[in-house]
Amino acid sequence: MNVAKFTFNGFAENTYLLYDETKECAIIDPGCNNQEERNLLEAFISSNGLKPVLLLNTHCHIDHVLGNHFIHDRYKLPLTSHKGESKELAACEMVSSMYGIQYTKSPEISLFVDEGDVIRFGNTELDVLFTPGHSSSSVSFSHKASKQLMAGDVLFQGSIGRTDLPGGNFDTLIASIKSKFFPLEPDTIVYPGHGPSTSIKEEKASNPFLQNV
Repeated sequence: MNVAKFTFNGFAENTYLLYDETKECAIIDPGCNNQEERNLLEAFISSNGLKPVLLLNTHCHIDHVLGNHFIHDRYKLPLTSHKGESKELAACEMVSSMYGIQYTKSPEISLFVDEGDVIRFGNTELDVLFTPGHSSSSVSFSHKASKQLMAGDVLFQGSIGRTDLPGGNFDTLIASIKSKFFPLEPDTIVYPGHGPSTSIKEEKASNPFLQNV
């Protein structure tokens, strides 16, 4: 499975394209929020001959859904996420107005996933992990065959997702990391919603939020 990373919008949010040899691809957390960013994403898809078949949100905070409408409209894809993120998505209009963020309303979540589900595209299978704590119903996507994890805002290099937003809870977040991420292979690459990639091994050893917990 190949992973292409794009960093978009004023929150420096990481958008990911996952694709394999079939050229089918999944778009995770599209944060593209202006024409230049949309053009960049579309150009990569076109130049690599990719066929988008999935629109996935790890969670539905404003910075992760700014490009949902564009992807939904351009590639005719329904939005897939956890049903519990519907309230986060509904709040995005208020949040965008509050902070003066340009936002075209996202489609509603129409395909629901939860712990234990398997998402398929091309020859690729992603295991769905339920990882709340940063938001009430965040999910992460694990590709065990290539040891790659799309972690959303659950775990960062040397840090963790903030827990002071509605639906956040520190103890819940730590429990999600320990119970869902730590059992993965130590050399699993972690692709977070912000910042550089890391590994399970690195975060177990040195993440200050995960020591003695």
